Amino acid sequence: MVMANPRLLLKSIFIFLLPCLPYSRSCPEYQKQALLQFKSSILAIDSSFHTLDSRNSSSSNCCLWDNVTCSPPSNSNSTSSVVIALHLSNLFALLMPSNLLALLFFIRSLRVLDISKNSINGVKFQHLGLVTSATWFTLTLVQISLMDPFLLNSLIGSLQDLRMLNLSFNLLSGELPEEIGNLTKLKQLSLWSNKFSNGIPSSISYLWELEELDLSDNTLSMEIPTHIGNLSNLSSLRLRNNNLIDVGSLPPALFLSPGPFILDLSRNNFSGALPENIGDAMLLEILMLDWNKFSGPIPQSISRIPSIEILDLSCNRLSGNIFPIFDRQVNLLYADFSSNQFSGEVSTTFPTDIEILALGDNKFSGALPSNLTKLRNLQRLELQDNNISGELPNSLLQISFLQVLNLRNNSFQSSIPKTLSNFQNHRILDLSSNNLTGEIPIEFVNNLTGMIEVPPNRTSRHLSNNQLSSEIPASLGTLKALKMLNLSYNKLFGNIPERLSDLQNVEGLDLSHNKLSGSIPTAFTKLQQLTTLDVSNN
Repeated sequence: MVMANPRLLLKSIFIFLLPCLPYSRSCPEYQKQALLQFKSSILAIDSSFHTLDSRNSSSSNCCLWDNVTCSPPSNSNSTSSVVIALHLSNLFALLMPSNLLALLFFIRSLRVLDISKNSINGVKFQHLGLVTSATWFTLTLVQISLMDPFLLNSLIGSLQDLRMLNLSFNLLSGELPEEIGNLTKLKQLSLWSNKFSNGIPSSISYLWELEELDLSDNTLSMEIPTHIGNLSNLSSLRLRNNNLIDVGSLPPALFLSPGPFILDLSRNNFSGALPENIGDAMLLEILMLDWNKFSGPIPQSISRIPSIEILDLSCNRLSGNIFPIFDRQVNLLYADFSSNQFSGEVSTTFPTDIEILALGDNKFSGALPSNLTKLRNLQRLELQDNNISGELPNSLLQISFLQVLNLRNNSFQSSIPKTLSNFQNHRILDLSSNNLTGEIPIEFVNNLTGMIEVPPNRTSRHLSNNQLSSEIPASLGTLKALKMLNLSYNKLFGNIPERLSDLQNVEGLDLSHNKLSGSIPTAFTKLQQLTTLDVSNN
């Protein structure tokens, strides 16, 4: 084992602590005056503005003001420090003039500026004043109504040393310039939620130090540059919600080992088969390919990615009746395969520690497999809108952490098992639109402790559109956390239990299309949260 040099270690600790030590040296007078003018200009419009206040009421040293960071003294004989960072995000709501920013850019020593989420009127490049005279490392201008179509081009030509550029959530439009490849020191580039159009410039592949790229929520089209997968430092690629396409398949280079940690290509127009080498991205933790037009089977290699935690392939045209068999050591926690064309029996080839599994809106058939219980950590299981048949299995009881179970719109033919009541953690249960018969077991209600105490999340119970025939159990009134109760389109009879008035948090109650009689309990008037009550067709 190699021992660290004690002198170097001490020196690094000293450098780390320097910004925390009290400053005995003042910032330059011109920087202090620039900040004071900036503050007074805002106060003239918004008197509630209190940022840039001194942390020491007796000090006029701007290095001791809130939201200001100064450099450490360059040497022991130095008489001053300089302002290197201003963190001014989300400070004022009233609309400020755009020329206000020139006061900040007059501070030529600035390396980091965050003025995001403020209300500034129509910022253009000329309002950035002397921005080009500084050596910038980080520039964050998020959500300040940037609209100059030439701003990005101007910044690229002027700020060659940028490490991080974030112009997200603005009104920038036009094409992304090829010159963006000149920012070779960039580590983070975020331009999401603007109005950029046309293609992603191929020069992006020249940004060898790039670690994070986010171009989501624009109107970009055409293909992903082939060589973008060669950016060996890229850990996060987000291109969600554009109009990107790819002829045949995604570039295999995207999945070259080790690959990114996060890949989000959801809500585009990608089509064709998923690349066979998708499993080569061994460091991939989040893969979002939902809302595209991918077709064909899921590549078997996807089951070998050991670090994958979130996998979303929903809302595509994927098909097949054989799912990949995931390795035991795979860390998959969330998997969404809903709204595709998968068929055959419900697959259970997922890691045993998976917590959320969504297989709804496919073409699964047959009975529910009894070995679903091996997925012992399941918290949410969605199998709605399939053609699953047979009885509701008692074995579901063994998945003790299950909170959400959605079996809506299938072909189950049985009574409701009394043992189904033993789900202690249930929040949402939807058995509607099946062929369930018989009564609503009292035991089915009494043991649902997860709906008795008021949890932070929504709770609901849907048994509508079945063939249930019994009186409504009065004990349903004990489920005080219930937000929605739907018993419509059954054959329930008798009176509406007055104890339902104890459902103090219920917002929707649908008892329509049954054979109920009598009157609506007057105690329902105390249901303050109730917005929808339907007792029609009884």
